[in-house]
Amino acid sequence: MTTECAATIFHVNDLESALKYYVDVLGFEIDFRYDTLAGLKHGEVLIHLSGPASHPSVAKRAVGQGHVYIFCDEVDEYFEDVSRKGALLMVPPADRDYGMRDFAVTDADSNILAFGTGIVG
Repeated sequence: MTTECAATIFHVNDLESALKYYVDVLGFEIDFRYDTLAGLKHGEVLIHLSGPASHPSVAKRAVGQGHVYIFCDEVDEYFEDVSRKGALLMVPPADRDYGMRDFAVTDADSNILAFGTGIVG
């Protein structure tokens, strides 16, 4: 077996509002819509948003319990960009003891997205 990618599923209370935030603020693109499920992409990163009346095949978790760490090539410019657009900031960018420079934001439902890049040197 060769794996190709993965999609994190975040459960949200208001799919339309969540889509607007992920597209307008965080810079994701809508990949697909199916009923109350939507797929988003940002480069090779995939996130699926599951609305409150989602298809029964989507195993439901409580809204706001999602967390994803996204590895990227830089974080500071992206942080400045999403901050200006109104991102819900959780943790500001900083160099961490675990060898990453990263920051975290949440969506309106408290799902967490962390963005990080390796520290060189």
